[in-house]
Amino acid sequence: MLSEFRKAVLAGGTAALAVTGAGTASAEDMVALLLPENVNPRWEQQDAAAFVASMEEIAPDVQVEVFNANNDTSVQQRQAEQALTRGAKVLIVIPIDGESSAIIADSAAEEGIPTIAYDRMVNSENTTFWVQADLEGMGYDQAMHVIENTMDGDTLVMLKGSPTDPNAAVIHNGQLRALTPLFESGARIMGYENWTPGWDPAIARRSMDQALTQLNNNVQGVVSSNDGNAGAAIAAMEEQGMAGTVPVSGLDCTVQAQQLMLLGKQTQCGWRPLADMAAAAAQVTARLVKGEDFSDLAPQTVVNGVGAEVAYVPVGSYSAVGAEGVAYVIENDPSITMEMVCQGEAAETEFCQ
Repeated sequence: MLSEFRKAVLAGGTAALAVTGAGTASAEDMVALLLPENVNPRWEQQDAAAFVASMEEIAPDVQVEVFNANNDTSVQQRQAEQALTRGAKVLIVIPIDGESSAIIADSAAEEGIPTIAYDRMVNSENTTFWVQADLEGMGYDQAMHVIENTMDGDTLVMLKGSPTDPNAAVIHNGQLRALTPLFESGARIMGYENWTPGWDPAIARRSMDQALTQLNNNVQGVVSSNDGNAGAAIAAMEEQGMAGTVPVSGLDCTVQAQQLMLLGKQTQCGWRPLADMAAAAAQVTARLVKGEDFSDLAPQTVVNGVGAEVAYVPVGSYSAVGAEGVAYVIENDPSITMEMVCQGEAAETEFCQ
């Protein structure tokens, strides 16, 4: 079932995909998972797949419909409306834009339907639940890795995330917590920084090309907010013969990122247990479908961007560095195997022998 799901959702674009567990699901027992885009493979291959698998296990009679908005906020809003029209009992939303996605939660609330914010916060008074890791801490870890692998006076490039993603600012705040004192003292030099709309690696690549041109390749470290940006930076440096000589941070620990880490070209990635995040969201979803209390599952609360208290489940994180970090991720991430990582050029590394 899961392999069919992955194939279908990868080919599905903005179309909805209904995935039903064992038993017969009625229209009254349907939930909708709204993905933001397919630029980053994790949403479809890891988060959505893990959420569907968790729902199949704990609520097999509930149908899951998965939508992908391909980085278009108006499409995501229409998909939410479509799901509500079909009778969705819960919306699980990974918003493209934390502000505009409030329309989704508010519209759902008008129909008595709860909204779960997954990974990214939905800044609405009607957000019911949120699951996320300490992204500011992960941004701090990214910056500290680059700091620890550079020297006084070195020049850094910062490739930030999407300006509409509330998480991108949180990650950047963590990076600045580590870097601002060094920038102010001159111990490190801010050579170039740019946001990456839609987390699009093509935009990150253009930014890195510009940075190398403006700085005449005088770059000793890249603080990249995710693996897509990291891969783009590495590709740009590859053309200049610099790949593997400059520390590069990342986030998500994708298969490609781990391969680059084994090759010494990407040196760090922040990892979160996406399967645990999806399982937490599924457990709350199953309770909400039945109209049951879930406070025992989410005893903590956070205040979102509009001042609303939202039930919250935090998950841990890990700063993966080098082959040791790759080994940790493979051991702890059920969506990634040694066979997946040890392909292509990475297969020739000592780790894969």
